[in-house]
Amino acid sequence: KAVVSTQSTGGAEVVKQVAHPLLSGLLYPGLQALDEEYLNVDAQFGGVDQRKIFMFAEKYLPALGYKKRAHLMNPMIPGLTGDKMSSSEPDSKIDLIDGPGAVKKKINKAFCEPGNVTNNGLLSFAEYVIFPFLGDKEFEIKRKPEHGGDVSFATCQELKDAFAKESVYPLDLKTAVTTYINQLLAPIIQEFNSKEKK
Repeated sequence: KAVVSTQSTGGAEVVKQVAHPLLSGLLYPGLQALDEEYLNVDAQFGGVDQRKIFMFAEKYLPALGYKKRAHLMNPMIPGLTGDKMSSSEPDSKIDLIDGPGAVKKKINKAFCEPGNVTNNGLLSFAEYVIFPFLGDKEFEIKRKPEHGGDVSFATCQELKDAFAKESVYPLDLKTAVTTYINQLLAPIIQEFNSKEKK
């Protein structure tokens, strides 16, 4: 009973909870924790929905003689499809090694309804990835004069407000997010493709 309870708690936010749990749901937290050892990683990164699995790993991996790892969490943000970002749905996310063409393709397909700031994965990318990446620089949208000309935003809230008022259009946002994401990923891809990493 204690083992079932511990495993259920570990997977509570990522495994469907039922009165009589399936074996797969009980194994999931332990297997994900063991990934850290067998993938030989120093840290694991995930959404806040992973926190119980991370706590499970911090408690039990050292008890098995494995080193303790760092766990990094970010807020849950909508994926590019407007639903939850998921590794099982490639078009809902940007991978660290997605090339410029893949990034553009995914962002062009992204859910981005005019004026809708709810479940807008592009605005979430802007808030949690691009604005921190820019630091003190402003978020710039390059447009032809006949489409309103260039605009820039000091904060994500300014960008959201402009999008809500439809003074920034979906294509404007998609083009800018594509540019910034590709700038951010370029050195990661270069490092990944370096001879030392092959």
